[in-house]
Amino acid sequence: MSRITVIGGTGYAGSAILAEAAARGHQVTALSRSLPDAPIPDVTYVQGDATDETTLSSVIEGSDIVVDAIAPRGPLVGHARDVHRTIARLANAAGVGLFIVGGASSLRPAPGADRFVTDPSHLGLIPTELHDEIRDGAAFIIEDLPATPATLDWVYVSPALRFGAHVPGERLGRYRLGDEVAVQPEDGGAISAADYALGFVDLIEKGDHHRAQVNLGH
Repeated sequence: MSRITVIGGTGYAGSAILAEAAARGHQVTALSRSLPDAPIPDVTYVQGDATDETTLSSVIEGSDIVVDAIAPRGPLVGHARDVHRTIARLANAAGVGLFIVGGASSLRPAPGADRFVTDPSHLGLIPTELHDEIRDGAAFIIEDLPATPATLDWVYVSPALRFGAHVPGERLGRYRLGDEVAVQPEDGGAISAADYALGFVDLIEKGDHHRAQVNLGH
C-alpha cells in the first residue's frame, strides 16, 4: 500500500480519488482550503493553502505519491499554473511520484492532429471566461511538465470532455485508457468521477506510465 497525498482533496476529482484510494487500503492524506462536511472514512485531512510552499512541502514530504488535483478557483484564480509548477518542483525534490488531474482540451482528436486547445471551434463551445483557464491548464502539460528534470516521474491524467460536477454521470465500473489521443467516445466523450478515480488509482498502482499524458473515458 502507498502513502498518497491529494492536493485539492475536497474537489470533484480529488474527493473521488481519495475515496477510491482509501477503499483500497492506501494511506491517504488530503490537503484543502476547507474541511469537508462529510469526511471520507480513513482519510487524514489537512486544512491549508496550496499557494503556501511550506504547507505544500509538509504534506508532500513523506509521501510515495502526490496527486495534484487543484482547480483554478478562489485564491488560485490566475495562479494555478504557478502552483502546479511548485508542486512539481517539490515532488521532484522529495523523490515523490506525481499524478496530475488534467483537462481534456490538451488532448488530440487523432494521432498527429493539433490539440483541441488550439482549435478555435473547440474553444467556441466553452464560455469565453474559461478560455484563459483552459489555455493555462494545457500549457502545464504542453510546456512545463516536459521541461521538468528527468528525475521527476509524472503522469498527467486527462478525463473525457464531459467531466465535472455539472455532468456527474454514474459509476459504470469501467473505463477506457488512451494516451494523448482522446479515446473514441461511445457517447460523445464523458466519464463519471467514480470511474475516473477507478482508472486513476489503477494507474498509480500499476505504475506502467512515466512522464506521459494519458486519458480516461467511457
